[in-house]
Amino acid sequence: MEGSPPGKLPETERAGEVEATASGYRAVTGSCRPRYSLCRGATASDVTTDPAGGRTPTAMQLTPCRLRTHQWCFILFNVLLFHMLLFGADLLEEYFLRSLPLSYTDAKALEIRERARKLDMDPLKANLSYAVSSAATCSDKEIFLLILVCSSPENRTRRNVIRQTWGNATDARGYAVLTRFALGKPASVTTQLEIDEESQKHRDIIEGSFIDSPETQTQKMVMSVEWAVTFCPQARYILKADEDVFVGVPSLAGYLLGLTQLEDVYMGRVVHQAVPDRDPASPGFVPTHRYAEEFYPDYCEGSAFVMSQDVARKVYVASEEVPLSVPPDTFVGICAKRAGITPIHSSRFSGEKHISYNRCCYKFIFTSSNMKEDELFKDWKETSADKDCSLLETYYGLVSCRVLSYIDKFKQFNFDRIKNEVFHFAD
Repeated sequence: MEGSPPGKLPETERAGEVEATASGYRAVTGSCRPRYSLCRGATASDVTTDPAGGRTPTAMQLTPCRLRTHQWCFILFNVLLFHMLLFGADLLEEYFLRSLPLSYTDAKALEIRERARKLDMDPLKANLSYAVSSAATCSDKEIFLLILVCSSPENRTRRNVIRQTWGNATDARGYAVLTRFALGKPASVTTQLEIDEESQKHRDIIEGSFIDSPETQTQKMVMSVEWAVTFCPQARYILKADEDVFVGVPSLAGYLLGLTQLEDVYMGRVVHQAVPDRDPASPGFVPTHRYAEEFYPDYCEGSAFVMSQDVARKVYVASEEVPLSVPPDTFVGICAKRAGITPIHSSRFSGEKHISYNRCCYKFIFTSSNMKEDELFKDWKETSADKDCSLLETYYGLVSCRVLSYIDKFKQFNFDRIKNEVFHFAD
């Protein structure tokens, strides 16, 4: 302090902060608190000189403390890391794992596309591959979105829940929406009588001539495509969905309305390089003489996906030469590849995953799987309300959905692990 001109602080004190003590003050250099806190600071005006030449601090000035560059970088890094952990997989699939465009210049693909373009509907109605009930009808007017729900004959309650919730939509942004249920014949005569009654009442059931079982799901898929092409050729888009799926009809319709690609639309959660099941003891066993390739072509996961009408026609034409022993979603993918169609990935389709509920999140996504019946009622009632979500609310909803979904998955993982350990201990 000695030797300093009166009224001027030493360099060490001017470079740092001034902290008051019982005996006076001292300099504190290099200190910095978070931005939301207040730091004590002193300037030359805060120090007075007494007649004897001594210096005493006056009232201290409170000033915000600024974060340094490396601290901002640390915060920014953690924010980016948090978002990458939540959405990194979706971003990777959306922008970096896109299926390469297929070339349909080979003779077989060109033949399929030409046959699909010239497909005559009238002979198809008299020569269906799978006899269907005549109760299901398609509107004479243009249908923007035709929803085909693959259902089990015994699940009448689930079909009624869909009719009362998202399947009740007949209009989306001024465009017509139609929902139909596809199922095979039940093994029980009593169940068949109930289906006949249900079909006459609602007129929305497409019933095939085959027995509904896990082994005939691909036949059900072919029947659904055949019915859509034959009886509903005016449908612009066709959504295939499982009966345990929640469908955000308004958000999906809004997205489809904004598409600039009007043909070859085959969109869903794309599966890359799936391996055929070669285990003879497995219900999904695919022998090599039925499908010899090491991997399946890229295809949309089967819980829900969208096809444009022209894709449905091409899939129908190509299905004649594809074995029915492969799973239904891969069956469509194989047919699409033969016709030179590339699947389009969208992370707004949940695939087989269940998305934990948040109103703004469900107003943004297209589907969520493994839905319980009471969840469907509650979620549909809230999301169908007219209240819109702001950009910030949508962002918070997506983050909330993803975090809660990870927590639920972790809980289920721990539950399965504990259950296996209990069984092992019991053995």
